[in-house]
Amino acid sequence: MTNPDLLSGIPYFRVLSARDRATVLARFRERRFRKGTALFTEGEPCDGLWVVAEGRVKVFRVSAGGREQVLHVEGPGATLGEVPFFDRAGYVASAAAVASARLLWLPRRDLEALCRRHPEVALAMIATMARRVRAFAGLAGDLALRPVPARLALLLLEQVRSAGRRTARGVEITLPGTREEIAARIGTVRELVSRSLASLAKQGLIAVRGRRCVLLDASGLEAVAGAGR
Repeated sequence: MTNPDLLSGIPYFRVLSARDRATVLARFRERRFRKGTALFTEGEPCDGLWVVAEGRVKVFRVSAGGREQVLHVEGPGATLGEVPFFDRAGYVASAAAVASARLLWLPRRDLEALCRRHPEVALAMIATMARRVRAFAGLAGDLALRPVPARLALLLLEQVRSAGRRTARGVEITLPGTREEIAARIGTVRELVSRSLASLAKQGLIAVRGRRCVLLDASGLEAVAGAGR
């Protein structure tokens, strides 16, 4: 069963009344995906809007040589598919479940009818896309200008801000994925991620054990993250 508050956390459904949100929620269809299962692939026609209800989903592109670049990883409350909904072209990237996930899907015809009845929904969707464009511009700049240790340090600092837990040693986080998944997110390879983690630990900036990481020197890690600016 889907929590009726899920849509109230999404900017462009939040503009609706509680009654209208309940009506929209009834139009969604539930779909479940096992880890690694594709939701959609780049270029595939878009026939509706996705909302992540449970689990995590990665959005990524694959180069001609088979190298994967993760654009973003989304959790509950995230939406996918706005761009192809508006331009009626195929998906600009692929998406797959990082872990078991439950998603809600709203058919295109229902979303189009909603936007016609409530233009403020379409405007809020455009604002959401604009924020993503800014984020992607930052990602492109990082890949072009920052060395791998700086990109990794920046990712760790973002994780600290979003999910850090203060302990006696420092701020503890869980690394956002395997070494390979982290490599895909910051545009490098697994070996360089492992090497960079070891280097940061040797400098006394972090302590790593498995996927547990403790931030020992915030200012030092921020200095590494700033390299290449």
